[in-house]
Amino acid sequence: MGHNHDAATLTGRRLALSIVITLLFVLAEAVTGYLSRSLALVSDAGHNFADALALIFSWYGIWIARRPSTIQRTFGYHRVGILTALVNAVSLVVIALLIFWDAIDRLRHPQSVQSTPMIVVALVAILINTVISLWLRSAARKDLNVRGAYMHMLGDAISAVGVIVAGLVIAFTGASIADPIVSVLIGILILWSSWGILKEAVNVLLEAIPEGMDMVAVEQTIGGVHGVLAVHDLHVWTIGSGMVCGSCHIMVDEQSVRSGENVLRAVTEELKHRFGIVHTTIQVEVEGCEPDDMYCIKRTAEVFIAHDHH
Repeated sequence: MGHNHDAATLTGRRLALSIVITLLFVLAEAVTGYLSRSLALVSDAGHNFADALALIFSWYGIWIARRPSTIQRTFGYHRVGILTALVNAVSLVVIALLIFWDAIDRLRHPQSVQSTPMIVVALVAILINTVISLWLRSAARKDLNVRGAYMHMLGDAISAVGVIVAGLVIAFTGASIADPIVSVLIGILILWSSWGILKEAVNVLLEAIPEGMDMVAVEQTIGGVHGVLAVHDLHVWTIGSGMVCGSCHIMVDEQSVRSGENVLRAVTEELKHRFGIVHTTIQVEVEGCEPDDMYCIKRTAEVFIAHDHH
């Protein structure tokens, strides 16, 4: 627990510093883009501003998730990080649509663009976004909230490369059309980077099973524990990043309370060790489930199909 607390503190400090750096850069990039009449630069500044918001939301998510649970919120504030990831993803979609709108207008009404400021500012963008991405990379593997901010910054580094390409094309050929074309590509990149975060955040809020979880394997693992006769009403969901929960009913033989506790403990350990389910609620029963209970229907159907095959 102490290690996780220290890691969250370090990530929070890195996010705070990243916020300051990104906001200063956004201001410089927006002014330069406006003065040089570069839509690619202005759109990239908009993307960077979205990244600053993403960093702010991620920092807030980490800060509030460390608050203890209360009587009203017994699971604490872990899901705030999921909400911030969802907000980040939706904001990216909105910004991409605005970029598309501006790019279409620029294609219909071309304007001259100064290439040198585009290239210089984009080079600085690559440096800043790459450094921040490296700061957040390790935390992004475990936390959806931080991953949203990480994808923002990584996407910005790639889009800045696109701005440099547009600047070079304009410098050598004078084809200002490269500017809105690159803007469209940046918009597509923004949509692509937001999709995975949006999908995972919605799945968590809908209490779907975690990505990659095999429910058949979970059921078989529980059923394979010595003393378990059957399992039903099995549910697995995610409260927040790294906090997977599960609940189920298991049927056992008539036995002492101590023996039942041993079976329960064995199931809990298996779920934690094999599937990372850290919080489990298990009800021990000595009678079978009702016909309409979850997994009872599934098991009955499987038995019926197997009987027909024989």
